[in-house]
Amino acid sequence: MKFLVEVENGREGKGDAPSVGPVYRSVYAKDGFPPPVPGMENCWDIFRMSVERNPDNRMLGRRKIVNGKAGEYIWLTYKQVYDLVLKVGGSLRSCGVTKGGRCGIYGANCPEWIISMEACNAHGIYCVPLYDTLGAGAVEFIICHAEVEIVFVEEKKIGEVLKTFPSSTKFLKKIVSFGNVTPDQREAVESFDLAIHSWDEFLTLGDNQLFDLPINQKTDISTIMYTSGTTGDPKGVLISNESIITLVAGVLRLLQSANEELHDDDVYLSYLPLAHIFDRVVEEMFIFTGASIGFWQGDVKLLVEDIAMLKPTIFCAVPRVLDRIYNGLQEKIRAGGFLKNNKLSNMQRGYKHEEAAGLFDRIVFSKVKQGLGGKVRIVLSGAAPLATHVESFLRVVTCAHVLQGYGLTETCAGTFVSLPNEFSMLGTVGPPVPNVDVRLESVPEMGYNALSDVPRGEICVRGKTLFSGYYKRDDLTNEVLIDGWFHTGDVGEWQKDGSLKIIDRKKNIFKLSQGEYVAVENLENIYGLVPGIDSIWIYGNSFKASLVAILNPNIGALERWAQENGISGDFSAFCKNPKANEFILGELSKTAKAKKLKGFEFIKAIHLDPLPFDMDRDLITPTYKKKRPQLLKYYQNFKIHLSFIKTRVCLLKEEDFSVSELTESNYANEEGRER
Repeated sequence: MKFLVEVENGREGKGDAPSVGPVYRSVYAKDGFPPPVPGMENCWDIFRMSVERNPDNRMLGRRKIVNGKAGEYIWLTYKQVYDLVLKVGGSLRSCGVTKGGRCGIYGANCPEWIISMEACNAHGIYCVPLYDTLGAGAVEFIICHAEVEIVFVEEKKIGEVLKTFPSSTKFLKKIVSFGNVTPDQREAVESFDLAIHSWDEFLTLGDNQLFDLPINQKTDISTIMYTSGTTGDPKGVLISNESIITLVAGVLRLLQSANEELHDDDVYLSYLPLAHIFDRVVEEMFIFTGASIGFWQGDVKLLVEDIAMLKPTIFCAVPRVLDRIYNGLQEKIRAGGFLKNNKLSNMQRGYKHEEAAGLFDRIVFSKVKQGLGGKVRIVLSGAAPLATHVESFLRVVTCAHVLQGYGLTETCAGTFVSLPNEFSMLGTVGPPVPNVDVRLESVPEMGYNALSDVPRGEICVRGKTLFSGYYKRDDLTNEVLIDGWFHTGDVGEWQKDGSLKIIDRKKNIFKLSQGEYVAVENLENIYGLVPGIDSIWIYGNSFKASLVAILNPNIGALERWAQENGISGDFSAFCKNPKANEFILGELSKTAKAKKLKGFEFIKAIHLDPLPFDMDRDLITPTYKKKRPQLLKYYQNFKIHLSFIKTRVCLLKEEDFSVSELTESNYANEEGRER
C-alpha cells in the first residue's frame, strides 16, 4: 500500500454488523491532515483573499460576439468581478434576502453565474444551483423544497420558471434574468405579484445603500446542492463552508506533493455544470489560485472551437465527453498505431509521460494536443467511471496527465484521485485525497469481504469534507451517515499500490428467476470494454432466467463492420440489421468468456439503438448516469428485433411485459447518490 497509511485496524463483524477493513489515509497526510489555509474561514474568503493577491489578473472571460460570430475572449479582472459582486450583494440585501436566505441560480455556466454565487457567499445566503438541463417539474420541486426567495435565471430559461407558477410563488418573490426581460415575461410575472429584473436593472437596486457583510462561520451552510438523482425526487445536500475550504487545503497539499501545483497563469474552460459539485470545487480552486476561467458558448457542437480559442491548461471532463474525443481520434491515430503502442510500453515500464516518446510526441501526438488548444497539461475525469481503454489511449496521445477522480456531492466531490506518472493506477480512481479517512465495509450478500487478501467492500468516508445532511430529510441522512462515516453505496477494491478501483454499486443488484444475484453495474463496466459499443444498459428480473441489454453501438465500428461485410445503408439501418445484432452479441459473448463470467451473467439478447441515451428522453441524469427505472419504462413497450441463441430468451419482447411483472422493486432501494 505504497500511497496509504493505516490509522486504525480492521475488525470482524459481530451479530448483524458487517466486518470492516482497516482505516486508511493518504501517505501525504501521514503527519496529519493539512491545516486550514491561514485567514480562510469560509467560501467568501477564497475569493476575497485572491482579489487581494491578484486584483489585475484575468478572472472571468466570455467570447465576444461580432455579427453573430464568436471571436476572442474578453475578460473581467478579479477586481472588476469583486466590484460587481458587491453590487449584486447590495441588491440582494435591498430585496430583503439576508443571511440564511435561499437564492437559486438556474442556467448554463457564465460570468453572471459566478458573480451571483460569490454575492451569496459574501452575505451568507444559501446558494441553490439548478442544472440548466432541468425541466419545469424539477425546478418547481427544488424552488419549493428549498424555499427559494429569489432566482437568477439564464435568459432563455425564464419560460421554464414561469411554468412553475403558481406553486413556486408561495416562496419565490423575485426573478433576475442574466440578460434581458421581454414585456410579455414582465406581465406574466407581475400578474402573480412578483417582480422580475434584467441583469442591468438588478445591479442598480442596491445603489446608495450600505450593507455590512455578516460574519460567516465555518459551520454555516454555503450551498444546498441537489443531486441529479437516478430515482425519486432530488435530495438537497447541505454543504458547509468548512467542507469546501477543507477540500481546498487538501487538494493544495496533494498538488504540491505531486509537483503539479496550480499557477495564476493557468486557464480553465468552464462548461461542466456549476450546479454539480465536481465543477464547483474545481472552479473554487482556480479562483483561490488567481487563475483564469473562460466560459463556453453553451453549445456542445462549438466546444472544440471554444477550446481552440481559449487554450486551457487544465481540462476537466466527464467520461461521455472523453469517449467522444476518443472516438474522434481513433481514425486519425490509426496510422500511428506502432508509435502509440511503443509509447504505451515505455509508460508501463515506468517512464514519465513526457519521457516515454519525446520524438513521437513532437511528430505525431502534438497534433492531438493542438486539438485541445495546445497547452493542456492535465486532463481530469470525474462524475462516472472512465473506461480503461479510453484512459490508456488518452494518456498516450494527449501528451498530458490523464487522471481519474471519484467523489460524491455528499463528500464535496474530490475524495480519490489518481496520481501523475503512476501507470499502475490505470483504471482506478487513485488513493484518497489527504483530508479524509477511508475504509471498506463488507457486503456479504454480494460476496465482498473487506478483510480478504484482496479487500473489497462498500466505500465509507470520514472527514470534514462530508456534507451536513440532507435538507429536511433526517431519515435519509441517518441511513447513510453512521458514527461519522458516510456510506457511499459504491463498492471498491484496494489495489496493491493503495489506489482504489470502483467495481460495483451496492444496491444495483437484482435476482433472476433461478435465484442468482446479478450486480448489474459491474457487468456494465465489463461489457463496456467492448470497442464496438458506446453505452449499455443491462436488465433482468426475478421472473426470467437471463439478461438482455439495450446498446448504443459505436458508429465507426458498425460502419467498418458493414463495409467489411458488403452491407450498405446508414447507421440507423445497420442497427436494425439482424446480422449486426448477431455481430455485437458475439463480441459481448467473447468478452464474457474472456472475463470468465458465470453463465447467468451472459447477455442472451440485445437491441441496438442508434440514438444515444439522452436527457431529452429522461434516460440519463445531467452527469450521464443511467436512470434505470426510466430506461425500463421507455424500452419496455418497444417492438424490437432481437437475435436469439439456443435459450431463445427475450425479456424485452412486448408480450413479455405486464404492469404486475415489471414492478420497480428492483430499483426501489436506489438512493441516487452521485459518483
